[in-house]
Amino acid sequence: MTITFIGHGYVGLVTASVFADLGNTVWVIGHTQEKVNNLKKGIIPIYEPGLEEMVKRNVDAGRLLFTLDYDRAIPASEIVFIAVGTPPKPTGEADLSVVFEVAEKIGRNVADYTVVVTKSTVPVGTNRKVKEIIEKVKPADVNIDIASVPEFLREGQAIGDTLRPDRVVIGTDTKKAQDALVVLHQPIEGERVLTTVETAEMIKYGANAFLATKISFANAIAYLSELTGADGLLVLKAIGLDKRIGRSFLNPGIGYGGSCFPKDVKALINIAKQHGYDFTLLKEVEHINEQTIGRIIEKAERLLGGNVSGKTIGILGLSFKPDTDDMRDAPSIPVINHLVKKGALIRAFDPVAMENAKKLIKNITFSENAYAVAKDADLVLVVTEWNEFRELDLAKLKSMMRTPILLDGRNIFDPQKARDLGFEYCGVGR
Repeated sequence: MTITFIGHGYVGLVTASVFADLGNTVWVIGHTQEKVNNLKKGIIPIYEPGLEEMVKRNVDAGRLLFTLDYDRAIPASEIVFIAVGTPPKPTGEADLSVVFEVAEKIGRNVADYTVVVTKSTVPVGTNRKVKEIIEKVKPADVNIDIASVPEFLREGQAIGDTLRPDRVVIGTDTKKAQDALVVLHQPIEGERVLTTVETAEMIKYGANAFLATKISFANAIAYLSELTGADGLLVLKAIGLDKRIGRSFLNPGIGYGGSCFPKDVKALINIAKQHGYDFTLLKEVEHINEQTIGRIIEKAERLLGGNVSGKTIGILGLSFKPDTDDMRDAPSIPVINHLVKKGALIRAFDPVAMENAKKLIKNITFSENAYAVAKDADLVLVVTEWNEFRELDLAKLKSMMRTPILLDGRNIFDPQKARDLGFEYCGVGR
């Protein structure tokens, strides 16, 4: 097939590259000439394991084509995916302005029957508005169908998640559109969920909100375990061994962040409000997440005698999760900003997110490696659970610190081993 993706962020670029790798001709419509030129050279704007090689391979093979021109890509395509950002407005409502803007451009350029698919996470009813916009501007003799095919990829594991998802959700109005999308996804693994457009739109929000709920629940149990003297990690492990619940996303830490959970929880609260439902459960999920970030700051202050002013704190990890350079809603940002405001001197290191972090975090020192972060530090705080941090030589780390205090915000170290080496160790839920 010949298909088009509009947008080359995580979702658009990864999914387009995978479909090209499966033998399709895939156009990707970008927003700026500079990014399009870089992508043509195989230079990608994001960090994702394996993606750069996949992009280059398919560009060289002529299957992956980057352009700014709708009039080149859209008329040639049987299926067009909208994969642009839907950031939150101050109210929490999803900003759909770019979705509607590209919908009009699609409508003005369709030349034959086309299935227009929203891959972006959008509130229920958005695809109907997309269809209205296209119908107003498209040629009278051209028919289109709309569809919703939400993504469920995880940053850092996006290629594998695209090829081997748990499910492929396809929401359509017509059998013709459904058949076209089923054929396109034939090489992709995962159970098929064939449904209506509205149901597909809601599935994405429901899934992300539930995962965020599991994280906040884990952090609430971890905090209660600290108060009662229970082993929070063992409590959560035992809970997760119940097959009805499952172990994934029951890991306490600094809270959730990133491009999806914060905005999708806010958006679903807003969707519920618009339909007359007060989604108090999700409001509390948000509240617990904010408390979790605050408690890490409180622990740092307590470990340093109640006053961080003038103290040097080393930060290990800046991205919202390992294996990505994504700093969107990363917990490191409010943690660092608060400590800086309180007068702390911050040194930070992240294996891949440093350049993005420098655009967002000011008045700190960015170090060349994890050990440099520890030089003369009064406390080292683990914010992101990069695998390379798990393998650190703790004795060497301790030797570089002024005060051997280790605040393990992701529970990646063995507490007893750390204490045997002379650290004052503090984890989450331990």
